[in-house]
Amino acid sequence: MGKLFGTDGVRGVFEEELTLDLAYQLGQAGATVLGAGSHRAKIVIGMDTRISGTALETALTNGIMSVGGEVVRVGVLPTPAIAVITRDLEADAGIVISASHNPYEFNGIKFFNSQGFKLPDAIENEIENIILEKKEVQFKDGGTERRLESPETYYLNHIKKASSGDLTGLKVVIDCAHGASYAIAPEFFRSLGAEVVVIGNEPNGKNINNGCGSTHLEPLQRRVLAEKANIGIAFDGDADRCLAVDNAGNIIDGDKIMNLIGRKLKKQNALKKDTVVVTVMSNIGLDMALNEVNCKTIKTDVGDRYVLEAMIEGDYNLGGEQSGHLILLDYNTTGDGMLTALVLLELLRDESRDAKDLADLMAVYPQILVNARVENTRKKDYLNDEFIQKRIQEVETHFQGQGRVLIRPSGTEPLVRVMIEGENQEELTLIANDLATLIETRLDA
Repeated sequence: MGKLFGTDGVRGVFEEELTLDLAYQLGQAGATVLGAGSHRAKIVIGMDTRISGTALETALTNGIMSVGGEVVRVGVLPTPAIAVITRDLEADAGIVISASHNPYEFNGIKFFNSQGFKLPDAIENEIENIILEKKEVQFKDGGTERRLESPETYYLNHIKKASSGDLTGLKVVIDCAHGASYAIAPEFFRSLGAEVVVIGNEPNGKNINNGCGSTHLEPLQRRVLAEKANIGIAFDGDADRCLAVDNAGNIIDGDKIMNLIGRKLKKQNALKKDTVVVTVMSNIGLDMALNEVNCKTIKTDVGDRYVLEAMIEGDYNLGGEQSGHLILLDYNTTGDGMLTALVLLELLRDESRDAKDLADLMAVYPQILVNARVENTRKKDYLNDEFIQKRIQEVETHFQGQGRVLIRPSGTEPLVRVMIEGENQEELTLIANDLATLIETRLDA
């Protein structure tokens, strides 16, 4: 990746790493690349509830208009809504102003292409090079901007396609994280017949993700129990993630949600190739639960970007992360919290079992993580060390399919992370510590 774009757009603390000047340049460079030649780029802009969002929206808009682009502003909406609206309006790109699950001090700028997918690296690099190399852009008159009327209807009508339209009989607590879903999620689920109790729906620009939402589930757990609700749903700041809480107050993480949705699609003969795409951090319990119904997983590096790439390349339609970032590719091109919640609620409605019994269809195996301290220049040397590789193979053989070893070099620290999964936590701790010590010893040279 380049110096500006990370795996999920350009992010940083507002007015430190992410300045208004940089936002202006991103708008200008983005419209230049996407509107190459005589074409004037048409770009949709949406955002979450951070206090810095409006200023960044203005800067982006001015940058796009300076090179003759057309801006369609849709205001506060979930990230997946921007992907849908971009496609429906046949725009050249969509831009989301959000830092997802991060605190309000952070913000970000993420581009979607005309089909609602994240921009390929090559296009991001073109945009980045214009800014970093201070290339001249061609200023054009005629730039325009307008606000789209009732933009949420595009999105809500779209995700309703995944629904039979009736959630009557379900009592749901929804935590909107004081974020992008606060104005549309409660009423949407009420319109389908659910009894909805809402928390985290009073954004003030600074309380997004603050002790609430998918990163802080305790308030939702307490409220579900107090309300005797059937289930609780938690979104993050931009509502591209969804986690849940069962009727007994236990967390239903992304792995458990993927197990349930995967089983449902399998039963409907709708799970492509009987496969779910997950990251290497998904719990081995997910593999075992899906195996019970003759499904399997394919694993990618950590990050929804890599999950989506594998889904497109292999023609799969369900994938995601333990964090609740699920992609249902039959319906949307990015993680979609409200869509995930809708499918999960319909699944609960159709089952004779309660949310706890359904979540318990997947057993979560203990995970032990131990860090081995290794020089940055040697963090990948474990891959070619015969003693380390032999020991990893011995551990895998010992588990006989009931556990696994995952070794990952840290991206930011001089560490190699050793993660062991299995049934016996005490045994896992011993194995993980021994393997971390072996890595430190072998690579200390």
